[in-house]
Amino acid sequence: MIEMVIDARRKDLGGFEVGRVLPFHARRMVGPFIFLDQMGPAEFAPGSDAINVRPHPHIGLSTLSYLFEGEIMHRDNTGATQAIRPGEVNWMTAGKGVVHSERTDPLKKSQGGPMHGMQAWIALPTEAEDVDPSFHHHGEADQPAYENGGLFARLVAGEAYGARAGVPTSSPLFYVHWELAEGVRTTPPAGRGVAGGYSERALYVAKGEIEVGDRSFHEGQMIVLEPNAEPTIRAVRPSSVMVLGGEPVGPRLIWWNFVSSSQAKIDAAKADWQAGRMTLPAEDDVEFIPLPDVPSTPEPAPDTLKPDQTDPV
Repeated sequence: MIEMVIDARRKDLGGFEVGRVLPFHARRMVGPFIFLDQMGPAEFAPGSDAINVRPHPHIGLSTLSYLFEGEIMHRDNTGATQAIRPGEVNWMTAGKGVVHSERTDPLKKSQGGPMHGMQAWIALPTEAEDVDPSFHHHGEADQPAYENGGLFARLVAGEAYGARAGVPTSSPLFYVHWELAEGVRTTPPAGRGVAGGYSERALYVAKGEIEVGDRSFHEGQMIVLEPNAEPTIRAVRPSSVMVLGGEPVGPRLIWWNFVSSSQAKIDAAKADWQAGRMTLPAEDDVEFIPLPDVPSTPEPAPDTLKPDQTDPV
């Protein structure tokens, strides 16, 4: 029933910790999901720097930011400036190249407060890797939700349970937020053994503890399911769980913040960022994150993959 368990690796991003789940050396992707971070949970003191990610570039992916608590201000070079708050979705498609920043608003910095959320990267299918960059913000009304008997489920992106979210995805996928009261039982979207099911699926415990079959899993663990498994999930205690997956888009290279089916495209993006050919956001153009001073080399075969040489922003 369970193919693999991945423990989040805690990383300090300059005063703010994340739990990095994907990519993992033994499992680079789940469906098109190639990157997954749990942001926090954290409690920022009044006047602290909080979230302060300077402008940086992406290619070949869509980013999906989703918060349980707190607020982040997004700015990018498509002209978008948008705060994201709990229950909302910021969906940015990099395509052939985008630059964005993520920061805490100065007023929020002065007040302090909690921060807890998820950031995912979704690799674009080959035919969409070179689309023009775009940004979409979606409120709760664009995300179908269900609540009954201690279960709250929100379809953040894609299709599942007969519903479709408003986010403009480019390949078959699903991303669901569960809030489970103690003792609640539920099931993930169907696997590939069921008509309309997905080839790859995983559960990430953001808070609490759940049982999958006769095994229990706690906060910070991803459970990758076997393709044909149809498990019942039970909450051992109140839990927040992200359920995700979809269909693979093909092998992908990842170097720093660049994702592509082509090493040549990654090398071109590196050169463009190094030379200043990628414009900064108009409202955040004073500073930026420089290109890491690490050589780019093709990744080895999947069964011998090593951890990334550079940490994504």
